[in-house]
Amino acid sequence: MNVPMIVMLAIHILCAVIWVGGMVFAHFMMRPAAMPFEPPVRLPFFRRVFQRFFPAVGIIVLLLLITGFGMIFHGFGGFATAPEYVNVMMGLGIVMMLAFAHLYFVPWRRMQQALDRNDVLGGAAALNQIRGIVVFNLYLGLVVIAVAATGRYWGA
Repeated sequence: MNVPMIVMLAIHILCAVIWVGGMVFAHFMMRPAAMPFEPPVRLPFFRRVFQRFFPAVGIIVLLLLITGFGMIFHGFGGFATAPEYVNVMMGLGIVMMLAFAHLYFVPWRRMQQALDRNDVLGGAAALNQIRGIVVFNLYLGLVVIAVAATGRYWGA
C-alpha cells in the first residue's frame, strides 16, 4: 500500500471538489439568489462572501500544487513518465491557478477599492470581471474533473 500517494490523492481530490463545488454554488445558486438585491446591498454581500472564499481558494491552490507535484514525482517518477492525462490535468490546473491569481490581484482589489470609496459602478464592473473569471475557471475545472475521471482509460 502506497500511503503517501493515497494521502496526497485524497487531499488533492478534496481540494478540487471544494474549489469547483464552491464555484458551482456561487455561480448557479448564490448569484441568482442575490440578483434581486440592489447593487448597494448586493456588492457588500459579495465582498463578504469573497473575503471568506478567496483565502480558502488560496490555501486550496497551494495544496493542489504540493499534492499534484508530489504525486507526479513520487507516484509517476516525473512528468516524462506520467500518463498523458496527468500532464493535461496539471496544465489545465495551472491555467486555473493563474486565472485565480489574476482575479485576486486585479478585479478583486478593484472591487474592494471601489466599495471603499462608495463607487457602486466601479464595484459592479469589477464584480462582473470576477464573475467572468469564475465562469471560465468553473468550466475549466469541470473539464479537469472529467479528465481525472476518464484519463486512465484513454489508452485502453
